[in-house]
Amino acid sequence: MSAKILITFYSTYGHTFKLAQSVKAGAEAAGAEVRLRRVAELPQAAAAMKNDENYQAAQQSMAHLEEVTHDDLRWADGIAWGTPTRYGNMAAQVKQFIDTTSSLWSKGELEDKAAGVFVSTATQHGGQESTILSFHIPLLHLGMIIVGSPYGQNPTLFNVENIHGGSPYGPSTIAGGDGSLQPMDGDLTMSNKLGERLSKVADRLSVLRS
Repeated sequence: MSAKILITFYSTYGHTFKLAQSVKAGAEAAGAEVRLRRVAELPQAAAAMKNDENYQAAQQSMAHLEEVTHDDLRWADGIAWGTPTRYGNMAAQVKQFIDTTSSLWSKGELEDKAAGVFVSTATQHGGQESTILSFHIPLLHLGMIIVGSPYGQNPTLFNVENIHGGSPYGPSTIAGGDGSLQPMDGDLTMSNKLGERLSKVADRLSVLRS
């Protein structure tokens, strides 16, 4: 496999970052070349969170990662997008970056590339599914082909014994209202599977652009 996979994400307290790392591991295990990039923080958000020690620690843990660029998007055969949920929608940081891609859209530079989405929410019903589904809208405008997380590859979706993340639309995790929860094994496994599936689909779609 020669697929090139970009995993780009924004993370406030590190939960989405942990999912991104599992997506990366799955893509690499499938033989893909992978770039892991973070979406830039907004100055207003950084200022508002300057006294939050957990936020500061999480941001420091991700500081070594390069910020995503349009060239990363052009390079990739497939892109996994990660975001925390904000009122049932993607974070403003991610939306702002996507809103800068009009030059790529006008030239069709992302058309026929595979795309998947993974998210984090504070609560079980905090908008995991609505965030992923609404995230699909700009990706479809950009001409990308959506890759989800089907039941057959993700048996954790059948688990009703405890609260966990995940849906057929994509992996997710629950952070808790205070951010104290961490991704469960099933959440990480689903993320890993997304990386693997995205790589395989992206590899096959590359022939459409050749």
